[in-house]
Amino acid sequence: MSKSTSEFKELSLDELKLREQELREELFNLRVRHATGQLENPILIRKARRDIARVRTFVRQKERAAAT
Repeated sequence: MSKSTSEFKELSLDELKLREQELREELFNLRVRHATGQLENPILIRKARRDIARVRTFVRQKERAAAT
């Protein structure tokens, strides 16, 4: 599930946006499973949110670098 920061650095802008979309879908599924009582480890929700934040940070950095 979680990738290291260096692995996110290597991805292109399109790959990062695709990864963000996948993480958002995963987060949705985790929330549904948590609401229905099927999620054994709710810490996975926090990890997914943080991964989304990391990806969004790299997307923003790459967008700013391309604009200059």
